[in-house]
Amino acid sequence: MVKTILITGGSRGIGRATAIMAGQRGWSVGVNYVDNEQAAQDTVQAVQAAGGKAIAIKGDVAVETDVIAMFDTVEQAFGRLDGLVNNAGIVAPTADLTDMSIDRLRRLFDTNILGSVLCAREAARRMSLRRGGKGGAIVNLSSVAAKLGSPNLFVDYAASKGAIDTLTIGLSKELGPEGIRVNAVRPGIIETDIHASAGEPDRAERLAPTVPLRRAGTAEEVAGAIIWLLDDASSYVSGALLDVAGGR
Repeated sequence: MVKTILITGGSRGIGRATAIMAGQRGWSVGVNYVDNEQAAQDTVQAVQAAGGKAIAIKGDVAVETDVIAMFDTVEQAFGRLDGLVNNAGIVAPTADLTDMSIDRLRRLFDTNILGSVLCAREAARRMSLRRGGKGGAIVNLSSVAAKLGSPNLFVDYAASKGAIDTLTIGLSKELGPEGIRVNAVRPGIIETDIHASAGEPDRAERLAPTVPLRRAGTAEEVAGAIIWLLDDASSYVSGALLDVAGGR
């Protein structure tokens, strides 16, 4: 079945890999971005080259009006919405909690928690059977940091992902009767540029030997799990927290 999905933070890393994999299935993809329009357009072209349809949609997930407009744009372009990948998220440079500013904390929690909640709300409004929708799937991007805590690194990021785990469990129970499955993927050490955002561009390579599988993962390996959770092949899976972390 051809699906229409919206991927927040879809221009790079795991979001981009997921968009391209969706394109390979012939799906239509809304590629959300906040700043880097060129990266978003490159992803759109990659999705189209893979066999799907795609549009780039600018918007900040922490801004309600932007979120509503994003979902409206996807529906206007492709019709009904079948799935959301709640992927947009940020991490700040490594630090102890005692050194974290209020501006850092607000920005991170607004993006990682509030943004995910707002996007889930809009997806539910459109996909809910009770509201006239056809059902669908939400996949939230959490992190293995939610269970490890990330002490002395970024406990704020870990805390934000713990919130995503709880959101996933709660929404799976709330939205299940309305035809919407809700799951989360928890990546471990993955080779993406998020490590550079934390001030440690070599982190994946450095920590790879500590992973039970003795290597870092790839964005494509995470994307495969996301696509499976969006697809009808996982039709009886809801409320799951799926670790893609090499056993970490």
